[in-house]
Amino acid sequence: MRYKNPVIKGFYPDPSVCSAGGKYYLVTSSFQYFCGVPLFESSDLVNWRQIGHVLTRESQLPLGGAASSGGIFAPTIRYNDGTFYMVTTNTTTGKNFYVTTDDIYGEWSEPTEVAQDGIDPSLFFEDGRAYFMSNGTDDFGDSGITQCEIDIATGRKLSPSKTIWHGSGGRFLESPHLYRIGGWYYLMAAEGGTEYGHMVTCARSREIFGEYEGCPFNPVLTNRNLGGFSIQGVGHGDLIRKPDTGEWFIVHLGFRQAGDWEPYHHLGRETFLTPVRFREDGWFTAGRDGTVVSEFEAEGDFTQDTALAASLGSDEWVYLRNPDMTNYSLSAERYVLRGTDVTLDEKASPTFIAIRQRDFCGSLDVAVSSDGAEAGVSVYMDEHHRYDLAIRPGVDGYEAILRLTIGSSQYIRNTANLTGTKAKLRVGFGNYSYTFTVTDGGTVHDFGTMETRYLSSEVAGGFTGVVFGLYAIGEGSRGEFTDFSLDYE
Repeated sequence: MRYKNPVIKGFYPDPSVCSAGGKYYLVTSSFQYFCGVPLFESSDLVNWRQIGHVLTRESQLPLGGAASSGGIFAPTIRYNDGTFYMVTTNTTTGKNFYVTTDDIYGEWSEPTEVAQDGIDPSLFFEDGRAYFMSNGTDDFGDSGITQCEIDIATGRKLSPSKTIWHGSGGRFLESPHLYRIGGWYYLMAAEGGTEYGHMVTCARSREIFGEYEGCPFNPVLTNRNLGGFSIQGVGHGDLIRKPDTGEWFIVHLGFRQAGDWEPYHHLGRETFLTPVRFREDGWFTAGRDGTVVSEFEAEGDFTQDTALAASLGSDEWVYLRNPDMTNYSLSAERYVLRGTDVTLDEKASPTFIAIRQRDFCGSLDVAVSSDGAEAGVSVYMDEHHRYDLAIRPGVDGYEAILRLTIGSSQYIRNTANLTGTKAKLRVGFGNYSYTFTVTDGGTVHDFGTMETRYLSSEVAGGFTGVVFGLYAIGEGSRGEFTDFSLDYE
């Protein structure tokens, strides 16, 4: 059977995967958004359903003052002896920690911290022991992939942190994951930076603390030299085996450019699935000659569901930083948002609830009514790169506006007077542009287009992707959103 990449579209980067009870479970980074660490379930590694988030309480995920692309970096999920573990870094606090649950559909524990620096932490379990690793500096001052044994009940270190691999020579050595396969400890990592030079590399050892020998044909997976190809930035992988077929795969991140020769991506880094083949010498190769393509073959009987759906009330919605939930009244039919004096320009938590843009082409429609608020839709990369389509009180009644924010430049490009306090907003989108329309009764106001490239990672920087945010601004006011649809072509 053939499947298409990415298997999870939109801003879902740094995937990690484990298996339990005949199912697969996957987590991704969430950065400054709350709830944190999206959690997915699959029976075939191809079709994924989001079943919630791991970090759902402020005590687990303090994000006060988190910069855009701050917060939660690169989680790892593991299953051991009946318990799920998710380990990650909150860059807002500078702490590495893990949480646990015995019920994948339930609540997760309070965080247990580990006193080791670096980011991209991972766990490995063997013979009743637990090992913690990250990219950081060990207890002897050596930097690289650093590992120690810990007491899994308390997070206390049971051995000194030791750097076990310095990588293959690429910059930004990160994303360590350890596996025991056929008498070898395999260490998989990422190098090159999570941009166009990204790559997956690996090493192996007979002993858990090394020494580790790098694969002679590193990198084992990268698209760094593919020009004129939409899939770029491939790296940061986690290895998984399908017990029913014996196949091995890497789940990893990558991104899709707006076009083959358009070096801009605005959907963020996404989750891809690539086959792995072990050789007679014990090393493995991945993908098509070490590269990732849009379609691969896999064994088994499955049908890939490529339909994307989004509605009010789904598990996909997130907030900026730690929200004040008294400002939100949410149901499957309508979202009522109480505005505050916090705007979208600030590194704070405005009244804002968002859903990821998950593909290039489609449209978003929503009916908005206002009671004194500026209420609308923000096509949002970060506070300095966004397009806001909204209604608000004007000089004489209400007006519709299109506000453009690109770096330090912000201006209202379009306005139109409204006959009442409500309107229908439409954001159309394609590979290269967004279109903006406001309907007031029988009158349609065409507010024109804006390029997607100004909301791309290449322009805005950072590690996230575009989200569509419903928002309200104005102390004591409120905006009501109904008839929401987000459709993809």
